[in-house]
Amino acid sequence: MKIRTLSENTSISESIGHEHGLSLYIETEKHKLLFDTGGSDLFAQNAQKMGAELEEIDTVVISHGHYDHGGGLRAFLELNKKAEIFLQEKAFDEHFANSTNGVKKYIGLDMNLLPNERFHFVNDELQIDEELYLYSQVKGDKFIPSGNQDLFMIKNQELMPDDFSHEQNLVINEAGKHVLFAGCAHRGIVNILEHLIYKNNIEPDVVIGGFHLYNRASDQSENLELVENIAEALLAHKAKFYTCHCTGISSYRVLKSRMNDRLDYLSAGSEIQI
Repeated sequence: MKIRTLSENTSISESIGHEHGLSLYIETEKHKLLFDTGGSDLFAQNAQKMGAELEEIDTVVISHGHYDHGGGLRAFLELNKKAEIFLQEKAFDEHFANSTNGVKKYIGLDMNLLPNERFHFVNDELQIDEELYLYSQVKGDKFIPSGNQDLFMIKNQELMPDDFSHEQNLVINEAGKHVLFAGCAHRGIVNILEHLIYKNNIEPDVVIGGFHLYNRASDQSENLELVENIAEALLAHKAKFYTCHCTGISSYRVLKSRMNDRLDYLSAGSEIQI
């Protein structure tokens, strides 16, 4: 499996653009996938520089209904005419976030993209094929990111705290290895991991994604003790971890100091082989 980071908050060089967002290009034995599209068409610009052929992608997974993960959908639809796109069924609900000036800003997906016959809406889980599995509705309350308190949704025409029921996770099974992809882990990366283990009896070999340990609204990193507790909880599992995006550099450094070679960072322009 080959994974290239097309969009992320940082980049490996000046020639590769970066933004607040995430997009991963994944090649498996049977698929060419896109996991999220970042916040704009930047993923497409970087893909061209990195030799990732977006027109050949057959499957797209959008992790949740925030613009920094699905903001590039329109650009992708213009570039690729064949891929099936999988979203959680609540991904197009209205989502908002507190901004630094206290105003609640719309951060949802572009409603003008609806309807689209290429969109497939998933409830709590879906086995796409023998390689690809999606799941959501993660329970558990271990180490929930405090930054969630600045994120909201519209339900029954009322603004209320986001419950992240629109968040889904991808598991790829290839050559006897399971790789778990989480977009922002709003439900908590430990809960997402343990849900997969206890419900599906799958202990992943690799875990990749943002851990939401940085609150953009308040420009604050997560509490030090909580980050250290997350590190210890993750070390109890066998996986190699790669993080990025909403984890935040400060929190990443704390995790790295505890997890050492069990954790690395993915910047835009990076490529890993599994």
